[in-house]
Amino acid sequence: MTGIFSDKFKARIKVDATRYGRADRSAVGRWFWEIDGVLLLLVAALIGIGLIAVAAASPAAAVRYSGGSHKVPELYYFYRQIAWIAVGVPVMIGISMLSRERARRFALFGAGFFFILLLFVPVLGPEVNGARRWIEIGIGQLQPSEFLKPFFAVAMAWLLSLREADKSLPVFALSILPVAAIAVLLMKQPDFGSTIIFVAVWVAMLALAGVSLRILGGLAVAGVIGIVLAYFFYDVATIRIDAFLFGEGDTFQTDNAMRTLTAGGLFGMGPGAGTRKFGLPEPQTDYIFSVIGEEFGLIACLAIALLYLVIVARVLVKLLDEDSPFAILAGAGLVIQFGLQALINMAVNVQIAPSKGMTLPFISYGGSSMLALSIGMGLLLAFTRRNPYLTRSPYVVKWSGEAQPA
Repeated sequence: MTGIFSDKFKARIKVDATRYGRADRSAVGRWFWEIDGVLLLLVAALIGIGLIAVAAASPAAAVRYSGGSHKVPELYYFYRQIAWIAVGVPVMIGISMLSRERARRFALFGAGFFFILLLFVPVLGPEVNGARRWIEIGIGQLQPSEFLKPFFAVAMAWLLSLREADKSLPVFALSILPVAAIAVLLMKQPDFGSTIIFVAVWVAMLALAGVSLRILGGLAVAGVIGIVLAYFFYDVATIRIDAFLFGEGDTFQTDNAMRTLTAGGLFGMGPGAGTRKFGLPEPQTDYIFSVIGEEFGLIACLAIALLYLVIVARVLVKLLDEDSPFAILAGAGLVIQFGLQALINMAVNVQIAPSKGMTLPFISYGGSSMLALSIGMGLLLAFTRRNPYLTRSPYVVKWSGEAQPA
């Protein structure tokens, strides 16, 4: 009887696989059944929310950047955001279809390429609002540091995972060199916020890689010393910290952002009804969270914060079942970076962090930001892909449609 039921079970799996396309051997077929559909749906929700938020912020941004004979259409940034999404989403899906090995190679190449571009920013980059962070590429400006973020996380994961193969490799010492170089280049731009993200992601990945507590403690002390030194010898840090802690200097941006955020109360003033957003310096990018608060209410802001938390928690919980050290480090590094960027942006808007000039992932307007985030999420989806049959039955269904004992 056992053999009969076993044969029937195999046949049923084979029929179901054929009926629902699970026997599809194409790249699209494998991707469809292996991808984390819930994570993809959550990201799609963020992109949809972002479109609504950019539409709300676009008139305020248009007024701000209109002057003299130069008039910016009210929904200029909204239409451009649609165009960036039309480019970014296919990029994200395409990268998520890569195998882990190909995704790793792609990320290592990207890390090297954008690090080289970062070297040329001080030489080739135009100065905008006192900072050099971009490179002109003919059709617009490209910010190398934004693209380097996801590639950096994967490159660090690869380097730190080498320790599993050879315990004698000084991976910690080797990882210091690129991090220090990136930090110096970013501080020159200046871009203090991105520096914090790169260093924080690196430290988090060191902890996951099993670096000793003595080293982590030393890094914590070095971090405190670094912030103190930055306060006394780095003008950008001095201005930001003084404004945050003592209210000295120009606090207009953060003060106005907080007033705008709370102006709508719990439920907001309604789409397009906000007025304080017209006084924000960057309503479509850095302070879009405040625009959401004014027009859609504090409850909407809380829901967005929870959405980011769910994405981070889902990836970290899913990685608990992963057995590849590289995949664990890469997935954790990418999602920590994603969550930290969201946290910093929201913290600035509610005045619990100094102004950083950080976009809200998938919600803020921006070409470099949207494409870089799409690349990062594509890599994250690639590293969290899982064959569903490995955990659902004692038989592994091959893509040929035949059921084989696991």
